[in-house]
Amino acid sequence: MDDTELLNSAEPRESRFGLSGLLRWLPKYGLLAFTAALIVAFSLLLPNTFPTAFTFRSILNEESVYALAALAVMVPMAANHFDLSVGYMLGMAQVLGMGLQSIMGLPPWLTVLLVLCFGACVGIVNGLLVTRAKIDSFIATLGTGTVVYGLNLWYTGGQEITGNLPQSFTNIANSPFGIPLPAVYVLVAGLTLWLVFEYFPLGRHLYVLGSNPRAAELNGISAKKNVTLAFTVSGVLASIAGLVLVSQLQVGESSVGPDYLLPSFTAALLGATTIKPGRVNVWGTILAVLLLSVAIAGLQQMGAQYFVQPLFDGLMLIIAVGLSGVVIRRRKERVVKVSKDDTGDAGIDAGLEGQETGGNASHE
Repeated sequence: MDDTELLNSAEPRESRFGLSGLLRWLPKYGLLAFTAALIVAFSLLLPNTFPTAFTFRSILNEESVYALAALAVMVPMAANHFDLSVGYMLGMAQVLGMGLQSIMGLPPWLTVLLVLCFGACVGIVNGLLVTRAKIDSFIATLGTGTVVYGLNLWYTGGQEITGNLPQSFTNIANSPFGIPLPAVYVLVAGLTLWLVFEYFPLGRHLYVLGSNPRAAELNGISAKKNVTLAFTVSGVLASIAGLVLVSQLQVGESSVGPDYLLPSFTAALLGATTIKPGRVNVWGTILAVLLLSVAIAGLQQMGAQYFVQPLFDGLMLIIAVGLSGVVIRRRKERVVKVSKDDTGDAGIDAGLEGQETGGNASHE
């Protein structure tokens, strides 16, 4: 029995309703409720512009790149590692996607394959630096990201890459039946990662490695293999985000990647406070991206200046880290209390061990 089952089994059935039930519901679904409240509020304040199909299609289309980047950040974060190269990798994938086709004349399928391979190689390098060279992930990925950014500037000369892209490539950002394809890619990536984290050993191993590396080692879980694979997935997802972005912009911009880093981390950390409070998770991350997107879109339609988005993202990052810490501490306290009540002092260690297995990267 894990810590959630332990907590639920110890609560009287009638306590699950009323005020106490609401207080337990808020940490899990509060972000969803807040997002819905924002949509209603902006719809009432801006009835002619916000609650329109155009607005929601724009949100789904434009924020899909942020969502893919946030998922890329989330995967190694489950193992308590930060990947700061995601934004730089996204930017490099974008300029390569443009340059390989418009300058070198490569077909779309080969361009996509080469860009994805490049992203995977960067991820493998990150994983080896962290697991073999024992360099802290913050430093290692910042270094590789800076190297990638340098390659970006060298490849582009610090200028935009312009040209004509094949229609077969630009079609990946189309909106058939009014549904933006980039949003479909996010859904597919989200479902795949959710299945991995919920039903496959890799996902569970990453959670254990993130919360208790010593316990993972004693149970034969290989940090070298699993963490390297997590960084590889992160690199591939960042590359996909870059390819989607260049299909939307149809121009290669050398400086565009780093702008996606902070919002991606904000979404991943904020997502750890909802759906499965206390651990990074797929649907929490996607919901956090939706919340940030709705808030920014509403504020911009109300006339907010261009500097509002970075201010908002920075504040939300601080709030997300703070909330994640509170959720983790409260979860541990509840597990300790239930363990004492049910099994006495001997149950404390078991409860804490279950909680540690459910921790996440927001410890940092």
